[in-house]
Parts: sequence; C-alpha cells; structure tokens
Amino acid sequence: GVKGGLTFGETDEVGMAAVKDKVSVTDFHATMLHLLGLDYHKLSFPRNGLDEKLTGVSEARVVTVILA
Repeated sequence: GVKGGLTFGETDEVGMAAVKDKVSVTDFHATMLHLLGLDYHKLSFPRNGLDEKLTGVSEARVVTVILA
C-alpha cells in the first residue's frame, strides 16, 4: 500500500508547477501497476502490429518513497 497522510514533493509558491520530487504520469502508472502486483516492464498489449507498454515509450520508475 501507500503510506497514509504522506505529503510528497513541493510546488512553487503559487502552486502552479512542481519544483521538488516531480512524478510524471508514467511514473504514477508504473507505481500503480507495481501496487497491483504487475511488472510494468513486461506488461504490453498488441496494437497495430506492435507491442505497446502501458507506461508508454519514455522510461518509468516506481516511486518507492511513498510505498508502505
């Protein structure tokens, strides 16, 4: 699971942009797949004759700091 009551990262003084510990959408997807017990490196689906990963083409990471 995820640690309860955890605040992760920081934004600028207005709250418009992340400035510390940024998490991309692919990182979020990789973390959710990890929590579901799936290996995001191996998980792919066929589309137009190619195998596509759910996390996309950019490199993803599991955000282990927030995991319990």
